[in-house]
Amino acid sequence: MTVSYSSGTSRVPLLGDTIGENFDRAVARFGDREALVDRTTGRRWTYRELAADVTAIAQGLMNEGVKTGDRVGIWSPNRAEWFIVQYATAKIGAIMVNVNPAYRVHELEYVINQSGIHTLIAAREFKTSNYAEMIEQVKPNCPALRNTILFDSPEWTELQQVAKQLPWPELGADDPINIQYTSGTTGFPKGATLSHHNILNNGYFVGELCGYTENDRICVPVPFYHCFGMVMGNLASTSHGACVVIPAQAFDPAKTLEAVAEEKCTSLYGVPTMFIAMLDTADDYDLSSLRTGIMAGSPCPVEVMKQVIERMGMREVSICYGMTETSPVSTQTRADDSIDRRVSTVGRVGPHLEVKIVDPETGRTVPRGQPGELCTRGYSVMLGYWNEPEKTAEAIDQARWMHTGDLAVMDDDDYVNITGRIKDMVIRGGENIYPREIEEFLYTHPDVLDAQVIGVPDVKYGEELMAWVRMRPGAEALTAEALKEFCAGKLAHYKIPRYVHVVEEFPMTVTGKIRKVEMRAEAVKLLRLEDAARTRHA
Repeated sequence: MTVSYSSGTSRVPLLGDTIGENFDRAVARFGDREALVDRTTGRRWTYRELAADVTAIAQGLMNEGVKTGDRVGIWSPNRAEWFIVQYATAKIGAIMVNVNPAYRVHELEYVINQSGIHTLIAAREFKTSNYAEMIEQVKPNCPALRNTILFDSPEWTELQQVAKQLPWPELGADDPINIQYTSGTTGFPKGATLSHHNILNNGYFVGELCGYTENDRICVPVPFYHCFGMVMGNLASTSHGACVVIPAQAFDPAKTLEAVAEEKCTSLYGVPTMFIAMLDTADDYDLSSLRTGIMAGSPCPVEVMKQVIERMGMREVSICYGMTETSPVSTQTRADDSIDRRVSTVGRVGPHLEVKIVDPETGRTVPRGQPGELCTRGYSVMLGYWNEPEKTAEAIDQARWMHTGDLAVMDDDDYVNITGRIKDMVIRGGENIYPREIEEFLYTHPDVLDAQVIGVPDVKYGEELMAWVRMRPGAEALTAEALKEFCAGKLAHYKIPRYVHVVEEFPMTVTGKIRKVEMRAEAVKLLRLEDAARTRHA
């Protein structure tokens, strides 16, 4: 019997330096090459120009009293200044705290106080969010917050005008450098604390598997505040001397495709919902420069992946799987993987990492082909949740394995397939049902653009299945009867959704992750299942 364990070997050694040291080496090698393009403002930086701005902000922060280990919050949509602050804080060893651009007053106050933010750098406003106003509301309740600096303000301009050159602090690669708050389904989010070593190496090796060189131009429409943007995008780029293209402050399909076409991008990132939106008009743009890219953030529908390869020309597109607590990527498909591997798995374990699949009840590693909880270990595992040792111990066991909460299967060739979340599993009349399997089947319906399956309370079976679907333009709304007819003979009867709800959009986080918790709550009201819900939890 072969157990579900795999380790990632590599002839390329781990990087042992800090983010600032690695960035300085890139500047020395690629000083005159383009490093950053901000399409919203039309500004461009070479590596040498970018280094000058990073140095100015780093020195400015030190002149403002920010020291190594102090927390510096950043609250903004994607823009060049976000990128610059990321590297400036790394240069001085300040711990950058990523604040979700969608947060409101209650959440902002919690994050400032939980992490002890000393200085908060923020956009003045974006769309319906007035950041400046919300900051003023929370200030009286945030005793640790000493300084607030808004982009495009006199204070930001002053920050760049260094009063005096201060000596650079001595830093270590294992020092904490970043706190990212994970969106929990219950209670307050937890602050995953990541080191230089964590995120620099993860960005570097993701870039290695994408084949990045100084000739690549990476279009990054995913949020910087998330690991997808700041690690897989920014750090993967600078560690290879490549260029980051910011198409817009927030995701816009047309602006993203325009950026790819006009900037001749070779790589494009996105969560599945972003690619679905871009596929609607992808044929209208010259995407011939695209070679690769990454689809990640949530399970990637097979049919969508096939269209991205065929219609957008992303022949080497990669699927990445991971979580914030693992910096984030644990498994990744390779450019030479077969189409089947790249559309039906999340690849193999990354270099210098380990993965295993365990029985959630016993903790024992399961045989190949048997589902269980995916665990990962190695350089990428976070230092812990900021100031929450008990929650850290719940996630990372004594052997330093990070328990992901995801259900997965490993085949005989080390490829991993994510089958769902442990908490997403639906138990209907004693049958364990994994929504991912049904969602993949629903994508084969010619009129279905996107589909999500959830469990809803049921008095007789405990839970029943409900499909939320988005229809293709011009298609008639799918009914439960029509869905049942489509599934008949192809899915076991207990896997056929009893309810269907047609929507324009799914509730989701700013990073594009589907909020199934909200979907269940809305479904209970929609179907008037309060009595069944009470019975089930009695």
